[in-house]
Amino acid sequence: MEPIPFHLPDLGPDEEHALIEALRAGQLSANGTQGKAVEDKLAVLTGSAHALLVSSATHGLEMALAALDVGPGEEVLCPSFGFPSVPNAILSRGAQPIFVDIKDNTLSLDEEDVTAVVSDQTAAVIPVDYGGVGCNVTALRAALPHDDIPVIQDAAHGMGATRGGSHLGTEADVGVISFHATKNITSGEGGVLLVREDKIAQRIEVMRDKGTNRSSFLRGEVPHYEWVDEGSSNGLSDLLAALLAVQLDRLEEITATRCAIVDRYREEFSDLFAKGILIPQAVPPECQPNGHLFVIRTTDKEGCDSLRKHLADQGIPAPFHFAPLHTSRYAKDHLPPQRDLPVTERVWRTLLRLPVHTHLSDDDQSRIIDAVHRGFHE
Repeated sequence: MEPIPFHLPDLGPDEEHALIEALRAGQLSANGTQGKAVEDKLAVLTGSAHALLVSSATHGLEMALAALDVGPGEEVLCPSFGFPSVPNAILSRGAQPIFVDIKDNTLSLDEEDVTAVVSDQTAAVIPVDYGGVGCNVTALRAALPHDDIPVIQDAAHGMGATRGGSHLGTEADVGVISFHATKNITSGEGGVLLVREDKIAQRIEVMRDKGTNRSSFLRGEVPHYEWVDEGSSNGLSDLLAALLAVQLDRLEEITATRCAIVDRYREEFSDLFAKGILIPQAVPPECQPNGHLFVIRTTDKEGCDSLRKHLADQGIPAPFHFAPLHTSRYAKDHLPPQRDLPVTERVWRTLLRLPVHTHLSDDDQSRIIDAVHRGFHE
């Protein structure tokens, strides 16, 4: 039986043409005309005051923390249910990641657990919009003891998703979106920072360009450029920006296709949800996801392992997501003793992801749906 791919990027002749044209134009480095045009497009699409392209969402997190002056001796709260990019970015600033539990229904950061660990050393909070389902930034801010603690929204999964009519990432001080090859909209590698305040945006612009004010020089604002701040080389190549421009033109089409797949899964598994055999990720009514992921959870680890093996035998990948950060080998070897985070520990042992991509045919999806149902009736 032919295996079903878990993920395939949606690339076609328009993307190929854009890359060829960019090569012929000869502008391959960052901060070119393609990149500027894409930043303007992203600002409009997201409604953000500033959209700054970066080489990866991971680098974006690092720059966001630096621009907010997070440093040694400080703590940054983040969910343990997430990718290592977040704690790595925190550690790169000499700060300490403090892991927080998630909600059992939405899989978002639990604001109540935030109140249990926030302290005078808390310098920032980084919630994760898992699967393109937006976290409640307003509730999170209300859980913090004062308004001076910035929120950096990890909306890596979130291009094209909204909460309360606002694009994910725009309600925080800084939002970070990924354009990695596994995301709905891709440039292969890359990301964008959505920034509210002019001052923070200007500092990030300098940081991504080796700590120089070269962008100001190119705009004719200064007579020459020089080293003005800490920084690195974190811009996005114009070649990748050209690819991203086409992908963004297709955002509505790609999002609609993926959402239709997710909607069908939800409908076809409604009987298993109603019986409590499977547990879906809850989507609050104010959220409009983008079809990035479809996850299901079993009631126990044994059921999860059994269903994953059953699907694998049918040529259907159903990987886990994420191994908890607080119980990882690195955390055990290098971080202080960690609190128990029962929801995180339960969720990752019982969660499976099913294939969602625009190349998934109706027949392929039917095969997946039938296989899941058979997994509980054989």
